[in-house]
Amino acid sequence: MKPEFIHRDGMIASTDYVRWLSDLKQRYRQSQIKAVVRINQSMLEFYWSLGRDIVALKAESKWGSGVLQQLSIDLQQMFPEEKGFSYTNIRYVKQWYSFYYEQVAICQQAVGELNDSNCQQPVGEFWHQTGAKLDGSKWQQLVAKSETPDFHRVGGELEMPTDFALVPWGHHIQIISKSNSLDEALFYINQTIAGNWSRSRLEDEIKSGLYKRQGKAITNFSNTLALPEQQLAQEILKDPLDLNFLHLKKGYDEHVLEEALVTNITNFLLELGKGFSYVGRQMELQMPGGQTFFPDLIFYHIPQHRYVVVELKAVKYIPEFAGKLNFYVTAVDELMRGELDNPTVGLVICKSSDKTVVEWSLKDIQKPLGVATYQLEEVVERTVKEIENRK
Repeated sequence: MKPEFIHRDGMIASTDYVRWLSDLKQRYRQSQIKAVVRINQSMLEFYWSLGRDIVALKAESKWGSGVLQQLSIDLQQMFPEEKGFSYTNIRYVKQWYSFYYEQVAICQQAVGELNDSNCQQPVGEFWHQTGAKLDGSKWQQLVAKSETPDFHRVGGELEMPTDFALVPWGHHIQIISKSNSLDEALFYINQTIAGNWSRSRLEDEIKSGLYKRQGKAITNFSNTLALPEQQLAQEILKDPLDLNFLHLKKGYDEHVLEEALVTNITNFLLELGKGFSYVGRQMELQMPGGQTFFPDLIFYHIPQHRYVVVELKAVKYIPEFAGKLNFYVTAVDELMRGELDNPTVGLVICKSSDKTVVEWSLKDIQKPLGVATYQLEEVVERTVKEIENRK
């Protein structure tokens, strides 16, 4: 092979041709993605049906405790080129189906009504409120079925929701292995789909306890936002925030914390959650009388079309913080908020807080404010003498 010029005789590479070629490239990429999704869906549907068979047939009771090992051997002999029939994977297949089958059974009530302590609200309502893509009505139908699934009766079996196919198998294993309830598992399914999470990102979010932290900041939203907005705004505020990606020396102050967060703005945005866009830091607010003020950080939450003003405090929360934040939220509403924007939300992020103090300080404030704490493992500097003593 030698370098050569390619002569396109009879061909004029016009702008239209380049545009068409680019369109073909995009369509081909999309077809590749669809092919991967179809393959993943087919595999997951088979795994789901295999897990359903194991449970419905009570295989281990019927053929003995070694049946899954034997099944693994037989399937690998029949399909030697496939890697999904190891004993470990077949155990995960059974666990996957069993998890949802048992959780749905725990949550059985009238159609669409879940009152068990493990499922505080109808599944369909949960899925609507969290923006999930799964069909809530399908889960309602599944929850309403009271009889044990029968292998020979399709109508009595738990079906795999279609959107499960959008989540890779390795992610499913992580979710069922770490989730303690149906709501928690569906939460991570939805977040994986919405955020296109990698497996490592999913593992990190589960490890950080995102499900328990999401929407847990103390707020006054019930008094300051209309009912449809309350739940949505609450969901974007976590408590506590995991800032362990920072490495701050013991004794740091608010300026150092702010500087570190801005330096690590990508990680901070990931921790805040999907949809946050960084607007500015210490934006000067100049008043007619000559006074100037500097809110710490301002973000814009794109999906909810609202500004979020953040005040950082490296100490325990005190009521004075609410007054200052209320002032900044008012300023953003007056000077930055557009006609189509929703009300600005303020958030104090502090080292610790007392729930009663927070609730009382926010009670009569008219702007929607919240208070969250953060987790941060401080780096302790050691003297040379201490290091040598440790040796």
